[in-house]
Amino acid sequence: MSGKVQGFRFGAVSAGIRKDGRIDLALAVCDRPAVTAALFTRNLVKAAPVLIAAERASAGLARAVLANAGCANAVTGEQGLRAVQQSTQALAKALGISPEEVLPASTGVIGAHLPVEKIAAQADALAAKLTPEGHEDFAQAICTTDRWTKIAEAEVEGAQVLAIGKGAGMIHPDVGGLPHATMLVFIFTDAVVEQAVLARALAEASEVTFNACSVDGDTSTNDTVIAMASGASGKTPSEAALTAALTQVCDKLARSMVADGEGANHVAEIKVVGLKTRSDAKQAAKTIATSMLVKTALFGEDANWGRLLAAAGRAGVAFDPGQAAISIGGIAIVKDGAPIGAEAEKQANEVLKQPSYSIELRLGDGPGEFAYLTSDLGHGYIDVNAGYRS
Repeated sequence: MSGKVQGFRFGAVSAGIRKDGRIDLALAVCDRPAVTAALFTRNLVKAAPVLIAAERASAGLARAVLANAGCANAVTGEQGLRAVQQSTQALAKALGISPEEVLPASTGVIGAHLPVEKIAAQADALAAKLTPEGHEDFAQAICTTDRWTKIAEAEVEGAQVLAIGKGAGMIHPDVGGLPHATMLVFIFTDAVVEQAVLARALAEASEVTFNACSVDGDTSTNDTVIAMASGASGKTPSEAALTAALTQVCDKLARSMVADGEGANHVAEIKVVGLKTRSDAKQAAKTIATSMLVKTALFGEDANWGRLLAAAGRAGVAFDPGQAAISIGGIAIVKDGAPIGAEAEKQANEVLKQPSYSIELRLGDGPGEFAYLTSDLGHGYIDVNAGYRS
């Protein structure tokens, strides 16, 4: 696939928001009002662009996304809100559209004020950069500590889907229909779709991907997921097919974010099965996936099953430890709540050397199951974050 989605154009420039001069201002524009759905962080501390984007996205139609890196514009009070309004006004003027049709997003340092004058100065240049092939520049411009850009594509019953994201740290998304510096995701499709259908598909896809992954357990002030549909293909996929396509691209982005976790070397899918409900399984998997002791054991490539079982035991869900079974990459290391032996753990340690693998905990014989993505946690995470602001 080419990355082209009918009806959309993309561009990016350097506005001098970053200290290093890299491109840091990204724009995506639809040629017509696009059907729009969005999810935002549930963190009580919400960045100014989240507050404004949530209000504007509630209209169900939008024309553009304006995203910047280098400044989260979070915890900036009225000045931050004015900066969003002024920057989107400048872009709207350059595009000949209403400011209410521009959805803002930001990522970077919390507490820093957005240099709106720098953005306004680049408005015309950014509008002139727009091309149907500009999605790579868009993806690069929103990166912060990311080691690579994050792009995913899918085809759904003749329509195209393009997803662009960023995220490597402060990754523990909790996005929802209520206003939900780190994870930004923008999904563009040329499918014909009703707003309610797009909203349901986006929510379902996000719940099993973004809301089921973690790097460090910290939910950002800026998490934003926006989906826009131009309808330019003339194709109307079924809701089931659209949901599957969105889940496909969101899953790819989520896995890429976890793999790119600051200082991370491994991606582990923690799957919990056999509990009474799916909700119980998710709670147990989430607790294990965010355990510092589990994550450091993964960094050490150590099949420390005791940490896995202990984390499950404090998750607040009911199970019989005497029935617990644990396997790593298909290698059984615990059966009936007891270790199988040193040789099994040695084989599991070899699995843990791989860049990605699965860990399964069977905690009963119930129907509830859930899989949660996590990364290992090592010295590199501290190196990145101890001096992030400097």
